[in-house]
Amino acid sequence: MICDIGGRRNVRSDEVRLLKLRTVARWVVGALALLWALAALTLVAARWIDPPTTAVHMERRVQSWAGRKPYRERYEFVPLGQISPDFQHAVIAAEDARFYEHHGFDWQAMELAAEGDMEGGRIRGGSTITQQLVKNLFFGTGRSFLRKGAEFTLVPVAELVLGKRRILELYLNVVEWGPGVYGAESASRYYFKTPARSVGRQQAAELAAILPAPLKRRPERMGRYSGIILERMGQMGW
Repeated sequence: MICDIGGRRNVRSDEVRLLKLRTVARWVVGALALLWALAALTLVAARWIDPPTTAVHMERRVQSWAGRKPYRERYEFVPLGQISPDFQHAVIAAEDARFYEHHGFDWQAMELAAEGDMEGGRIRGGSTITQQLVKNLFFGTGRSFLRKGAEFTLVPVAELVLGKRRILELYLNVVEWGPGVYGAESASRYYFKTPARSVGRQQAAELAAILPAPLKRRPERMGRYSGIILERMGQMGW
């Protein structure tokens, strides 16, 4: 009889633990769903409202504060019409040559990137401008499977509600171009003392060349890569 009572207690204890785990799981799923919905609504709002900040901007501020390093943020949002066509074309040629052809994901570029990784070669990025915009706005520079999964579900939303022109405008204005330097206008004035609307082909290619590693690269040192970008622009009819 005593053993039977003890066994029942163990069963009930297991049931209670299982119930608690299920409750926690529901809360976690609910919280993630709420965060996703807020991100999706933010993308809808971004169709008309220029973002005052991004996850990358906030991440850099926290890193500066934690490391007790001086930090000055340069961030000026300008309409796409105030960014020279050469500048726009250079970034597209460097970052996402099939930008106007895909719907958020460039599967061909991803396949080439994966093949490069498997062959042990230099890692080639397969992210599109839309993917990079979503990452900049919501996820910062960190990497995780959870972040990647959320990104993959938000990219189609961005493509649907924003359209290519607005996606390009947002990306060019929020992307990191150096320590505390965000956006085409700030980058143009910081590196070349000129507004983004006056940037020519050579300067545009040099600025686009530093995007993969903006905290380490400088435009004047990117002669070889900027030459490749200029060549790509020519091949694309620009």
